Amino acid sequence: MGLLDKHLGYRAPLDGIRAAGADPSSVRFDAVLSPTEGILDGKQVILLGTNNYLGLTFDPECIEASAAAVREWGTGTTGSRFANGTYSGHTDLERALAGFYGRKHAMVFTTGYQANLGGISGLVGRGDHLILDADSHASIYDAARLSQAEVIRFRHNDPEDLHKRLRRMGDQAKGSLIVVEGIYSMIGDVAPLKEMVAVKNEMGAYLLVDEAHSMGVLGAKGRGLAEAAGVEDDVDFIIGTFSKSLGSVGGFLVSDEENFDLLRIVSRPYMFTASLPPAVIASTLVALKRCETDGSLRTQLAANADQLYDGLREMGYAVGPHASPITAVVMPDQAMAVTMWNALLANGVYLNLAIPPATPNNLSLLRSSVSAAHTPEQIGTVLDVFEKLGLHYGLLQRSRRASA
Repeated sequence: MGLLDKHLGYRAPLDGIRAAGADPSSVRFDAVLSPTEGILDGKQVILLGTNNYLGLTFDPECIEASAAAVREWGTGTTGSRFANGTYSGHTDLERALAGFYGRKHAMVFTTGYQANLGGISGLVGRGDHLILDADSHASIYDAARLSQAEVIRFRHNDPEDLHKRLRRMGDQAKGSLIVVEGIYSMIGDVAPLKEMVAVKNEMGAYLLVDEAHSMGVLGAKGRGLAEAAGVEDDVDFIIGTFSKSLGSVGGFLVSDEENFDLLRIVSRPYMFTASLPPAVIASTLVALKRCETDGSLRTQLAANADQLYDGLREMGYAVGPHASPITAVVMPDQAMAVTMWNALLANGVYLNLAIPPATPNNLSLLRSSVSAAHTPEQIGTVLDVFEKLGLHYGLLQRSRRASA
């Protein structure tokens, strides 16, 4: 018996996906031309599944800052900050993040996944209570396992259920840690943060908001849902990533909590992982400044999100509850999701195939994420392809032109 035999239950679904055409796990781009276009198997495609919300991956200032850092500091740090020391860029970025969020403290991790893994497992441990939205990201659930805290789940985006479960805890609710996300990564829905803050304050709990998909997207300065909802002072911890709006890689945790510096020695994913290379730090610093000062990027992003969401909904596709940079189209079943994903790819549109067990409520989804860099014409092309394929496969009843 092989060590991987326990995973053989995934073989038949994987073989089925491969038999239908391209396999999402083996897509290889020949080239990425811009934040919105790439070459796949010799064919140009529109990139609609990259999470590149502000389109900064090809920003000239970010690229030059990164190149200059490589020339000055080399290609990597070759170890953790605890073992190999901190570079000036690390502290510059932590200082900039703390200032961006108006917090006293900031801590930078090597990936966004590790920010959740290391941040949450450092904040709670055995004997503590961790209160999670049922649709939390895999990194949050893995953080819960690492922490060994007692986990209590509440129904997705349901403040009343959160309140009920905290009341059942009695005195133990005080000091527990609630974790929610700003924008949820699969459907693109937003947490009802004001209502959750009210529950948190009443019950004496702490609140952590993962702003991975909402940083740079929501709020006047791009600080995320807490800023947009006007409740920043009531959020105790904010976690985020550089790999979405800031176009690089890495993660962070900010807070005003006393003794914050102790996290650097109790957070194992921080202490035992090589720190971010100088090139990544440098480009992220420039991107953070753009995020803070260039509101036009968010304005264009919102317009693009509305265009895609409204267009798909008006055709008759089942989409999420409201427009956001993430728009997921619900497919009737996994087979149709795979068929449509392959057909979209063949027609020059690359997006994300999201199927169980990675999706909420075992839905089969075609997940798009728009960018501020997309043009209205590109989104119009995507909508035309969705309409053509929807009519072909019987997912739509009539064309927009016929109904006009």
